[in-house]
Amino acid sequence: MVNKAVRLYAKENGGRVSLLFLLFFLAIYQLVASGFTAFAATCMVPVIIIAIVFAFHNSIVYFWILFAVNYIIQMKNISLPIPMSLPNEMLEMILLALAIIEAKSFLLRRTINIMFLALTAWCFFCILELLNDTCNIGINVSAWFTGARMMGFQLMYAFLVYSIYISKPKILIQYIFVWGAFAMFAVFWAWKQKYIGFTHIEDVWVHGRGYSTHILQGGTLIRYFSIYSDAANFGIGIASTAVAFIIFGITNKITKYRIFFLIVGFACVWGLFLSGTRTAIACLMAGFIAFIFLSKSIKIAIPFTVLFGLFVFMLAFTTIGNGNQMIRRMRSVFDKNDASANQRTINQQTMKKYMKEAPWGIGLGMGADNVPANNKFRLMSTIAPDSEYVFIWLRTGVIGITVFLIITAIMLFGACRIVFFTLKSPSLRGIGAGFCCAFVSQQLGGYGNQVLMQFPNCLVFYGGLSIVYILPHIEQEWIEYENKYLAEREEKKRIKLEKKKQSRVKTYFNWI
Repeated sequence: MVNKAVRLYAKENGGRVSLLFLLFFLAIYQLVASGFTAFAATCMVPVIIIAIVFAFHNSIVYFWILFAVNYIIQMKNISLPIPMSLPNEMLEMILLALAIIEAKSFLLRRTINIMFLALTAWCFFCILELLNDTCNIGINVSAWFTGARMMGFQLMYAFLVYSIYISKPKILIQYIFVWGAFAMFAVFWAWKQKYIGFTHIEDVWVHGRGYSTHILQGGTLIRYFSIYSDAANFGIGIASTAVAFIIFGITNKITKYRIFFLIVGFACVWGLFLSGTRTAIACLMAGFIAFIFLSKSIKIAIPFTVLFGLFVFMLAFTTIGNGNQMIRRMRSVFDKNDASANQRTINQQTMKKYMKEAPWGIGLGMGADNVPANNKFRLMSTIAPDSEYVFIWLRTGVIGITVFLIITAIMLFGACRIVFFTLKSPSLRGIGAGFCCAFVSQQLGGYGNQVLMQFPNCLVFYGGLSIVYILPHIEQEWIEYENKYLAEREEKKRIKLEKKKQSRVKTYFNWI
């Protein structure tokens, strides 16, 4: 009906429509060339109105757009004239506003759980950090808000959006498939970078800003970063994704799902080696160790432990695959005398001396742009933390990192409790275990590298953990959905078998 009205209007007002399109394209050009000018904003008002009207009828589409934006926003080939976090936050706000307007009260009630309370406590702490003036330069609301959005509020946004919009088994399966498709694209892009080459923009970055960390061993070893911000972010993110999909694959009852999940999982394992990120191996191991405890099945735990043990033994105690530079680099994760790890330890010892005087940290958002050169905490604002946990410690102090660790443990153990004690369906329990183990994997990555709050990791893994909390609400629907699918598959097999038998009988009589 709407399309018919639009076509009728365009037919009767062709000149005006053409002018509107020209103005719109001019606005897009100005947005790309000059940023978000007043003219561009004015010309895009009709598009915004159309988008809002569309949102009321297809709000789930904005959820998929949000997920896609989080995955591709850091591609080197994409350059936006606006802050990277803006599209992400705008889409999350739109989705939450739509949920309230559409009065999804029964879905909103699902959000009141342990994870919500833990994140509320963390967000409250981040709000208190507004009063932190450890650097004695006054309260900087703008810097604080930037830091609080990144470190606290985006976790809450991800939790709420996932808890509300992953509301049915069908949407859950669609989500896992979409996630798998983007993960496969990320692996493909890393393959393309290695075997076909970088794009011009990627090549400029890797030989410029990324040279010291991505081109190693005299230029003979290149760490590939795919569509992520850097190789560490890619390696750890894809390792955690591998953990989730391999677990999904070995616990699912539906054959075609199982095949797809395992293909994605093993492709991600291959991809993590291209990243050259040693922490990624530790993340993979941590995720699978967590699964051994969550599996609740001897049949799964024993062979899984044996295969996992052989993999670790191969890396730690043999020289198998040493002809490959990436495998040699990954093997160095077991080297206690590794120079890179020792340098991080030295840096952290230096930080401890300063942080004794800053129990609340130097403040959220405090960086080189905010702290003067003559300030005693200037070094802390510019030093590379090399770890998300160290970054949080520097900004919020020993008090903040303690609160963060406590709320992380509460969220994780709450989710694990649901998987271990509440869920009855083995395949749904496998999905819950996959999300929990991926979260464990990612947290270990946050201990080694600054990846927890990066795109797309924050949305994917904190959002994934929030899915575990809504699984008990959809378990009965899941069982019905799964049984219906399996029954239909069995019926198709039966009909196919009957047709085959009839064909054989007919062939036999024709032969006679």
